[in-house]
Amino acid sequence: MRVIVFGATGMLGQGVLRECLADDRVTAVLSVGRSVTGLTHAKLREIRHADLSDLTPVAGELAGYDACFFCVGVSSAGMGERDYRRVTYDLTLAVARTLADISPGSTFVYVSGIGTDARSRTMWARVKGETENALLALPLEAYMFRPGYIQPLYGATSRTRLYRLAYVVAAPFYPVLRRLFPSAVTTTEQVGRAMIAVAERGAPERVLDAAAINAL
Repeated sequence: MRVIVFGATGMLGQGVLRECLADDRVTAVLSVGRSVTGLTHAKLREIRHADLSDLTPVAGELAGYDACFFCVGVSSAGMGERDYRRVTYDLTLAVARTLADISPGSTFVYVSGIGTDARSRTMWARVKGETENALLALPLEAYMFRPGYIQPLYGATSRTRLYRLAYVVAAPFYPVLRRLFPSAVTTTEQVGRAMIAVAERGAPERVLDAAAINAL
């Protein structure tokens, strides 16, 4: 299969890209983002595009792919709803609608978060919930991943210094967290492998928590 990865320079995107490049079921990977990964691989092609909310200039290069793994996201900390909605709902839907026009019926995997709920009073949960609902209404095979805590593996690192430190501190406790909270804990490796599995054969549910992701 041929896949597109958005956000391959982020922590999760790094892990997802690694799994795509390592998996023989994936024959070609197109990374699209504001910056490039700098990796060299026979299966990988990269497009640097500054404005992901308008893919018109590169839309022709997005045709012929079977799945999109959307790993773009920001923390809501310190953000007002208007700005958070712009980079969460608006940007995601701009990409998804473009792909729905180009490749209707293709797979679109959106990384959401545990606690997402369109009816929530919590801003980020409500915006992500509205994003999920809008994606599920498009002519795509859309899947919502709600992973909770993600342990980075194989050198995947956050671009945020505070998060990098937090993951270093949490790493020794990951085995305990996995046993205590199986529906809320996973790894970059498991998320990447689950995305490939969903693109290949689908999944029983369209909304998947960490336990379902790990099972895939």
